Amino acid sequence: MSGEYDVNLRYGVNIEQDLTGKVAVVTGGLGGIAMASNAMLLEKGARLALLYPPFESDKVAGVQDQFAADRVLLVCCDVTDPASVEAAFDRVEQHYGQIDILVNCAGYVMLQPVLETDFAEWQKQIDVNLTGPFLCSQAAGKRMVRAGNGGKIINIASQAASIAIDNHVAYTSAKAGLLGMTKVMAKEFAPYRINVNTLSPTVVLTPMGEKAWRGEKGEQMKKLIPLGRFAYTDEIAAAVLFFASNGSDMITGADLMIDGGFTIW
Repeated sequence: MSGEYDVNLRYGVNIEQDLTGKVAVVTGGLGGIAMASNAMLLEKGARLALLYPPFESDKVAGVQDQFAADRVLLVCCDVTDPASVEAAFDRVEQHYGQIDILVNCAGYVMLQPVLETDFAEWQKQIDVNLTGPFLCSQAAGKRMVRAGNGGKIINIASQAASIAIDNHVAYTSAKAGLLGMTKVMAKEFAPYRINVNTLSPTVVLTPMGEKAWRGEKGEQMKKLIPLGRFAYTDEIAAAVLFFASNGSDMITGADLMIDGGFTIW
């Protein structure tokens, strides 16, 4: 049997990144990065299920008006609660009949020094930023394996997962855990053609990010970024789209830094 390969063969990468026929679940689906990602995924033909927490219920009517009802389903879900997650993914599967892509965008941060971080604050950040992605990835992965059509799981991590930043102890611990979790899932899900990867942005100019980093604090932070600026939501969304498309089918267990060079130092 010949060990030679035909070097003229091509995998069949869709350079248009077409997602027609795909269903994507986006957690934290009403947030800044999520909304930018939603727009790109929809433009490429995907249908969406946007999971939002109970405390954002008042936003739903306004958001639903922005989307075609047959393309976007909004589902209330507490990503830290196993029963709520299972119910949400059941509803998505019943509505669309499939789940092909999961984008774990739900997140929470409260910046405090180590000695001033109480246990409740620590636990909340672990719950939202690590347990939430675990529960949602487990729920999505179970359904993807059962369907047998492969899939994509995209976890939004942070530059803080890979480098020490003052006042980030709980957030960093959760996001660093997310990197490790992603690698294990990538290895276990690979036989089922399910890719699991993370994106690690620097400060992103969402409403929350802009508020947290405006003024002199932000100017000092930008001096630590070689490219000299913060990221925009569509830049993160573009990476989400790449990881959702078949152009990333050979990438799994990876972490893509979108940090303007911050972690080069």
